[in-house]
Amino acid sequence: MKQLILCGLFLTAAITGCASQAPAEKADELVLWNGRVPGALGTKDADTPTLQIYRPIASQNTGTAVVVCPGGGYTHLAMDHEGRIIGGLLRAEGITAVVLKYRLPVNGYPHPIPLLDAQRAIKMVRSKAKDWNIDPHRIGIMGFSAGGHLASTAGTHFNKPVQVAGQQADAIDAFSCRPDFMVLIYPVISMQEGITHQGSRDNLFGPNPPADLVNLLSNEKQVTQDTPPTFLVHADDDDAVPVENSTLFYQALHKAGVPAEMHIYLKGGHGFGTRPSAGPAAQWPHACFLWMQQIGVLNTKSAPDKEKSAEPDK
Repeated sequence: MKQLILCGLFLTAAITGCASQAPAEKADELVLWNGRVPGALGTKDADTPTLQIYRPIASQNTGTAVVVCPGGGYTHLAMDHEGRIIGGLLRAEGITAVVLKYRLPVNGYPHPIPLLDAQRAIKMVRSKAKDWNIDPHRIGIMGFSAGGHLASTAGTHFNKPVQVAGQQADAIDAFSCRPDFMVLIYPVISMQEGITHQGSRDNLFGPNPPADLVNLLSNEKQVTQDTPPTFLVHADDDDAVPVENSTLFYQALHKAGVPAEMHIYLKGGHGFGTRPSAGPAAQWPHACFLWMQQIGVLNTKSAPDKEKSAEPDK
């Protein structure tokens, strides 16, 4: 019943316009690495990936966690409507939301540095399972636009954790970087000409990338039976990221036997987040929460006992 009430409250807010006018939620911040950041070019804000933590109150904690990757074409991060507002929305649903500020190519961090940050975020959340009272087997990743490309890369390349020169392993690196599920909202998925968002591709790779790198990061080509269950949202009138990014990924998931659900809305454009002006497309969180229940990664019961914690990979 609590779950239905929460979803109903969100839909009411979306209809009245309150969702888009809500103030940005406040959160605790955590750096991804203590000391020297692998691959860092300096020590400024742009060189320092962080997590903003939105933890629900104990009585509402479901034990589920989600790493959120805001979009921005790999040039900037839409930290408000695809970050803080989403963090508050997930927290209200009893989900621990972790908004990732990942390093960007425009600041000197092309592939694979953003993926390194995303993988580290998943490992860190899993390492905090006991402290945060979350289930280490219910940790997902959510991405918007170019953040959807990063999230889908984390969900299709987890078997090859990124290593950069001078990187020193620590206790957190012993944990798995595989997300247990993915939520991809108007995502960039492909790097193929004619399908991709050209700006995201150019920013991530630079000009004239090698064909093998383009194929490697065209994530519709990297789906296997081990790819996490995925929820996809796109608008048919998206004139920035072609809807084929979602449909091709869904087809690959379906062919591999991976549980997947896709919602293609008639209108909404691109970058709508949860803005009520997008119409029905803004109601995707309600469908997403129901999907999460169906696949068994979200419930209304209390979180796991404190004694239950993640075990590092063997």
